[in-house]
Amino acid sequence: MPPYDPSAFPPFAVTVDLVVLTVRRHALCALAVRRGEPPFQGRWALPGGFVRADEDLGDAAARELAEETGLHAQSPEGPSPTYGAHLEQLATYGDPKRDPRMRVVSVAHLVLAPDLPAPTAGGDAHSARWAPVETLLEQDDSRVREGEMGAPLAFDHAKILSDGVERARSKIEYSSLATAFCPREFTVGELRRVYEAVWGVALDPRNFHRKVTGTPGFLVPTGGTTTRQGGRPAQLFRAGGATLLNPPMLRPEI
Repeated sequence: MPPYDPSAFPPFAVTVDLVVLTVRRHALCALAVRRGEPPFQGRWALPGGFVRADEDLGDAAARELAEETGLHAQSPEGPSPTYGAHLEQLATYGDPKRDPRMRVVSVAHLVLAPDLPAPTAGGDAHSARWAPVETLLEQDDSRVREGEMGAPLAFDHAKILSDGVERARSKIEYSSLATAFCPREFTVGELRRVYEAVWGVALDPRNFHRKVTGTPGFLVPTGGTTTRQGGRPAQLFRAGGATLLNPPMLRPEI
């Protein structure tokens, strides 16, 4: 075989893009940043950036997460209230025309975190905000105006966001990942509203309480109560040690 010649292959760049999801005001929201530089200057996009030459993909995603949100990624073994945001690799996107600058392959990551404060833009972004995922995914080309939330997302970020939302929706069926959207201690009602926001459905409170408290290892009582939701004191729980739910929490048919 002839010797390997790196110059025989065209160079290309690798980026990481982040689908950062949280629940705000009972709605599933994603972090969007408005691009401050070409291409797509003024358009909204997912946060992310180029992978450095000496950087692992996971390290690059964690760095971008910290720069964009101030969050630190948790251990990848599963949701835990101790380590911070849940970070996992989502998918790879490599359409040769996805970036007009050059051939760029993106390794997208999914981030789930409790209700987060207003974000601070960094890098080439000159503003950042949380927006309901439905708003970002229902954007119309006829309404394009620079910086307007109704404009389509830059690059192929609408596809990446859609894939990330579906990953979250399906994964909370069979895993304890929904607790990643909750604070360290939470009520069953707060957890139910996470499921309702992610799935976009209304759930029966009694049936939900019975299922989640009857699933081994899902929730652990802390011994405390809270009245932050108003009304009678509600029991507080924390995430249990289970990573897989048996039986699963199946998504209702819509």
